[in-house]
Amino acid sequence: MKHILLLLIFFYQKAVSPYLRPSCRYIPSCSEYAKQAVIKYGAIKGSFLAIARVLRCNPLAKKIYDPVP
Repeated sequence: MKHILLLLIFFYQKAVSPYLRPSCRYIPSCSEYAKQAVIKYGAIKGSFLAIARVLRCNPLAKKIYDPVP
């Protein structure tokens, strides 16, 4: 499961993300955060952390450094 998620994240980063307008408010980007979280914590907890991060996204927020815990 972990490898499938990492493959999906890799696909998103290489095939989808370059064509989107840069709008991420966090450093590292949400997809990079998801990749790091899945590598560090596994598929379930890493996915939970990534989803929580995306839900915190707010268009009015300033750029902020928010690493994987």
